[in-house]
Amino acid sequence: MSQSHALNLKQFFLSLLFITTLNDAYATQPTTESSTTQTTSIQSKKTHMWITIGERRFAATLANTDAAKEFATLLPMTLDMEDLNSNEKKFDLSNALTKNTYQPGIIHNGDIMLWGSRTLVVFYKTFDTSYSYTRIGHIEDATELSRELGHSSVVIKFSKD
Repeated sequence: MSQSHALNLKQFFLSLLFITTLNDAYATQPTTESSTTQTTSIQSKKTHMWITIGERRFAATLANTDAAKEFATLLPMTLDMEDLNSNEKKFDLSNALTKNTYQPGIIHNGDIMLWGSRTLVVFYKTFDTSYSYTRIGHIEDATELSRELGHSSVVIKFSKD
């Protein structure tokens, strides 16, 4: 075996030993949170609320926005929401919420948004849009939402429980 070949082989094995040692050291490092704590903190970031229309109750998840947090402090609230464009229900809140607008491009059935700083909107159809909104939340199973909301004004109760 040539001397350069032996040197290359030696460098290879030393590199392999270094990588293996580094990997073992990384794997045994203590973490600051247990995996259970990490999972719990991720799950606890989701805030839920209920939307009741007549006798039908829908679970919804609040977005992680200032407006959604502010909206949650107002609950429970019952709103007489008017139909707009045969795809959404809207209500003008008495107080403005913090705007953090973006252009979603597509509105999904069950989206709960803030248009401007005061208009709460519950969408019951999916469609393309060029408008900007602040996300409030989303109804988790909105398959029957369109049927429950119809095309006229409707009373909707928003609550934490």
